[in-house]
Order: sequence, then C-alpha cells, then structure tokens
Amino acid sequence: MTDLILNESIGHVARLTLNSPENFNALSMAMITELSATFDRIAQDRQIRVVILRGAGRAFCAGHDLKEMQAARQAPDAGAAHFNTLFTACAEMMQRITSLPQPVIAEAHGIATAAGCQLVATCDMGVAAEGTRFGVNGIDIGLFCTTPMVALTRAIPPKAAFEMLTTGAFIEAQRACELGLINRVVPGAELSEATLALAQTVAAKLPAAIALGKQAFHQQRGLDLAEAYRLASVEMCENALWSDTAEGTAAFLEKRRPLWQAPR
Repeated sequence: MTDLILNESIGHVARLTLNSPENFNALSMAMITELSATFDRIAQDRQIRVVILRGAGRAFCAGHDLKEMQAARQAPDAGAAHFNTLFTACAEMMQRITSLPQPVIAEAHGIATAAGCQLVATCDMGVAAEGTRFGVNGIDIGLFCTTPMVALTRAIPPKAAFEMLTTGAFIEAQRACELGLINRVVPGAELSEATLALAQTVAAKLPAAIALGKQAFHQQRGLDLAEAYRLASVEMCENALWSDTAEGTAAFLEKRRPLWQAPR
C-alpha cells in the first residue's frame, strides 16, 4: 500500500505530502489517522522548526472522501457512528495543527475544497499557485460545511465566509489572498520554491520564541482585549528574560548574527 503521507526533511523544515492523488488527496479516515500520527511525531522533534503541508497530483485536497461516506451511510446501523468518528477525528487533527509548536504552511495548488479548504484555513500560513480554487462546497450536495466553517470564519471575514458556505462558489487564489485565507500567490512553477523560502525564513528564527509566540497567538484570539493583553504581557516578559533573547539583542546592537543556544 502506498504511504498516505510522504515526509521529507529539508534542513529544519518537514515537508508533508498528502499522497492519494487518485482521489485528489481526500481526507479519508485512514488519511486523517496518518496525518494525526505524523503531527504527533513532529511535535516531539526538536530538529523540525516549520512544517509544509502539500498535496500530490493535480490538487491539494478535495475534502472528505465522499465514496467512503456514501458506503458508511448504506451500512445498517453504522452510518451515524462512522460520521461521528470521522468528523471528531478530523476536528482533532485540525486542532493538532493549531497546537503544534511549529508553524504549519499550506502549499496549495489545483483545488482545496470543503475539508481541504478547512485544512488551508487551519494552517498558520498559506502559499498558493496561480489558478488554485478554494471552496466549501458541501451545500451543493445538501451538506452544510459546518466543521470547515469553524476554521474558515477564523481566517476570513464572516460575510465572505457565509457567502462561500451558502453558495458553494469557488474563489480564485488572488481573492483568497485578499481575504486572508492565504498569504501569497505565485506562479505554479515557483510554488514549492516560494513556500520553502517562507518556511526557511521562519526556521531561521529562535525556535523557542516561535513556539511561544504561536501558542500565545492562538490563545489570545479567544480572549477579550484586556485578557489578551494580560496573557501577552506575561508571555513577553518571560521571553524577554531568556538568555537567547539577550544574545539576540546584543547581536543586533553589534551588527552580527546571533549565536542561539540549543533549542528549548
């Protein structure tokens, strides 16, 4: 059986490839399980500082495996249990991306639909090839994309998200960039190079500061303004007292590269 997730290390960057091109890298139960296990391993790997997530073949990800869902629906007394297990596992996998110490960058091409669009929205950053299309199209088959909605409404303005959710219409890469779903759009031939360059830029920063910052970034988004500042102040005070931060400050003032200690 072909590996569903290909894992390639490029320096301090882990490049994960969804490897089921025959069904446009659909998020089957097996794919979700393997992705979750891969994220758990990466979370413990101090050599990895940034993760790139991309898809093999002609598309990034077409969402859940509709054939698998249809088969489950037809199984006597098993449909409800399967859907509960599937959507719970998918939600937990998406939350692993957010809780991962390392930033995750989506490298999107072709299409990113339904849970595939959710995957892009969940990642910390995204780069897309020109011509990539994004959609939450479950409504076209009578299924409102409520779980993709959670990530989408945290990534783009609510009215734009609601239009996508209720019309099933695709948006092009440039529009996705304008809305904040992705960070930049590049020619298809430059996609991997541009995504890796962004990843390597982040990987060159102090890993512990990036990990602390990512956690604080996601935590403060759910707080009111005063609570967000209280959290941010505590985290910034801690960060400011690190010896590596003192070294970084000295290096900046002395116009040299910082000599970081071993990653925390």
